Amino acid sequence: MGQLKLSDVTKSFGTAKVIHPTDLEIEEGEFVVFVGPSGCGKSTMLRMIAGLEEITSGRIEIDGKVVNDMAPVDRGIAMVFQSYALYPHMSVYENIAFPLRVARLSETEVDRLVTESAKVLKLEERLTQRPGQLSGGQRQRVAIGRAIVRQPKIFLFDEPLSNLDAALRADMRVELSRLHSTLGNTMVYVTHDQVEAMTMADKIVVLRDGRIEQVGTPLELYHKPANQFVAGFIGNPNMNFVSVTCTRTGPDGVRITLRGGNADIVVPVDPDTVQPGEALTLGIRPDELQQTDAQTGLSFIPEVVERLGSQTVCYGRTPDETPICITTAGTARVTVGQSVTLTFQPADAHLFDTDGNALTRRINLSEFDLENAALSLPGAAS
Repeated sequence: MGQLKLSDVTKSFGTAKVIHPTDLEIEEGEFVVFVGPSGCGKSTMLRMIAGLEEITSGRIEIDGKVVNDMAPVDRGIAMVFQSYALYPHMSVYENIAFPLRVARLSETEVDRLVTESAKVLKLEERLTQRPGQLSGGQRQRVAIGRAIVRQPKIFLFDEPLSNLDAALRADMRVELSRLHSTLGNTMVYVTHDQVEAMTMADKIVVLRDGRIEQVGTPLELYHKPANQFVAGFIGNPNMNFVSVTCTRTGPDGVRITLRGGNADIVVPVDPDTVQPGEALTLGIRPDELQQTDAQTGLSFIPEVVERLGSQTVCYGRTPDETPICITTAGTARVTVGQSVTLTFQPADAHLFDTDGNALTRRINLSEFDLENAALSLPGAAS
């Protein structure tokens, strides 16, 4: 088992409320990632689940049992911290075995559990070594092994990869995903790195200022963000945002004018909550912008060009100083300071109202008129 349920959970420090009323359900065997900017409350949420932080109000249940007043050791959870917290004078074997010795298990049982854990984590040849003889990734695996031997219902990870270099983080992401597939336990993982969230999670919980902004699969959050914050946080590089004006609504969607009036486009979103003349924000991801030889579109002046081999990332601005980022082919011809025109498919666009809420996208292309949705000159037939 390993079901987790939060009901109306809050946390305050004095008069400062850091977690607003929160409801969340995590099913057995899910890999759930809490993601958000620093100070959003994700680590506090994890520590409340672990029992390391008292909740101010609400209810936390594990497998249907309320654990509000239960000690951390009795909750059936194991936590892996950002710091490895290994005993430097002990061998890898003894570090992994430590919680079992505290629980006074027999030597035979200790040896069985440590050996099984080491095999899963590929540490069999390191058991006699001390932490100082290991790499950062190996030390993190020892910390995970110490959690595995407790055979918890739920694993909690608090930014466990943040101390590793970029290449090792990528390797450990794969290791943790394989570990989840092997063990099948429920895992709750905290990170500020949305790449970790996208690549590892079955379900992502996006937090901001102590509130849950959206819960969903990685692709749900990527393609159908609930609001502008989620749209800008999920995806690397970040989504571009451009100020636009609604000129018409109809069954085909919402017609908008790009700032400067150099192009119109019909975005296939539900128009029910939009009125002509209303200011909106257009969102478009960097990889969905393409250079065009046409005279109409989004004018872009590159300021920084990053050649990454397989792709080129360009940062620049429109004539009205709106920052724009595009990703294109690694061999693309882009010159700093030389203006280009960008276009995109209307079905790839997102629209947000003045409160930052997303207008519902129509993913199915058959639901709207592709010809009328094409990028066109201002004043085109409507």
